[in-house]
Amino acid sequence: MVIFELCAASLPLVVLASYALQPVADARRRLPPGPRPLPVVGNLLDVGDSPHRAFARLADSYGPLMSVRLGAVYAVVASSPETAREILQKRNGEMASRRSLDAWRVLDHPANSMIALPARGKWRALRQHTAAGMLGPRRLAEQRAVREEEVRDMARRVAALADQADDGAAAATVAVAREASAAMIDVICRAMFSEELDPAVVAEITDVTDEAAVLSGAPNVSDFFPALAAADLQGIRHRAEKLVTWLYSIVDEQVGRRRRSRAAGEARKNDLLDVFLDNEGEVQEEGWAINQDTIRGLFMELVLGGSSVPTTVEWAMAELLQSPQTMKKAQEELRTVLHNKPHMEESDIAQLPYLQAVVNETLRLHPPVPFASGLAEETLELHGYNVPKGASAFVNIWAICRNAEVWDEPDKFMPERFLQNEIDFSGTDFEFIPFSTGRRICPGLNLSSKLVPLMLASLLHEFDWTLPEDAGRNGIDMSEKFGLVLSMAAPLRAAPKKAL
Repeated sequence: MVIFELCAASLPLVVLASYALQPVADARRRLPPGPRPLPVVGNLLDVGDSPHRAFARLADSYGPLMSVRLGAVYAVVASSPETAREILQKRNGEMASRRSLDAWRVLDHPANSMIALPARGKWRALRQHTAAGMLGPRRLAEQRAVREEEVRDMARRVAALADQADDGAAAATVAVAREASAAMIDVICRAMFSEELDPAVVAEITDVTDEAAVLSGAPNVSDFFPALAAADLQGIRHRAEKLVTWLYSIVDEQVGRRRRSRAAGEARKNDLLDVFLDNEGEVQEEGWAINQDTIRGLFMELVLGGSSVPTTVEWAMAELLQSPQTMKKAQEELRTVLHNKPHMEESDIAQLPYLQAVVNETLRLHPPVPFASGLAEETLELHGYNVPKGASAFVNIWAICRNAEVWDEPDKFMPERFLQNEIDFSGTDFEFIPFSTGRRICPGLNLSSKLVPLMLASLLHEFDWTLPEDAGRNGIDMSEKFGLVLSMAAPLRAAPKKAL
């Protein structure tokens, strides 16, 4: 009993001593500088619910490569083009793995996840099959008519609301991201399954995606203290399992129908589902084989990853509605190039440099995913500092895209800046990497680069837009919701009127 009392009495002294000596220990280990972590919680109180902004502020004090402790997890944060290049290009092979979110450790999803898998055999095979069946140049070219048709359908839905206002009803408003999301989901489903889903199912997928984004961005004790993960103290994994199960059921129905059609000798669809079923059951060198779980996981990630498209369209519309002269300039370019052409086509994009500049500037100010992440598979050196094995790495894309040393007036929406330089988002210019770069560059980059300008141009060409009275009076709420993608906290609604 005496020994127990002595240990209990000395515990606070041990914790305080450890806290006081931490900077000395870090200096001896040559770790990057950073804010002093508190006992147990580390720097979690410094981070809050907007980690991209919090890390950017901390980088102003501690430099472009800094250390943070998120509970029991040690991490380094890169906030400059130079440190991003070091992590995502020069040392990419040693940091291309990731620490997956605990929320998605359900139904064996990480084993079939291009996001979570190490950048090796299975991950590489999934990306190759996905490129062959959906996201590669040849398949994207074949699917061009599908994308144009779905965007025209989106415009027809918007026009129906505009007609209501023309008939004397109060100006109807459109939830911009939701309409763009419906088109995006239909594009993915037609590329993967060669058919659209029922509109009610598409609406439910949009709701599930929104909830998934919230779960992914919610502070999770299981991520910060892995030893406690099994307890799922906040119930986040339990909630995520319901979402994943429902999404998987959509895939199961499609796979079942395709198996029956193939067994009946019906013609191949030559879509992504056929690509995976063609390779199903073939054992790979690492001992795994494509199965229905693989197809399920892939569909889920394509839908969730595709949410970056409607999010970017929404941010672009919000910025343009706040900058009427910029919107006018974009619409004048569209109407000059398209003349009386009723609908936008992908081939028109190349003739619209100002529209492309609007998209680039939106991606700079509002990168869909604010961080590129990695995991040190061995101890390594970055910019003269040691990064221990097992450390997480976060490249703060949001901070780099607003770096005052790189961009003039970085917080201002100025599409003209992209007319004056040749920077693009292909991953070679480290001051502008909204889709990341290196091995982990977004596999949907080429699809996004076609769909975002196509959707945005269609909305601007066919309609004139105004804000609801309250937003016009008080301004648009431009606050962010951190999650799977960096979306608007208050979804944008705007009133369309058919362009004359």
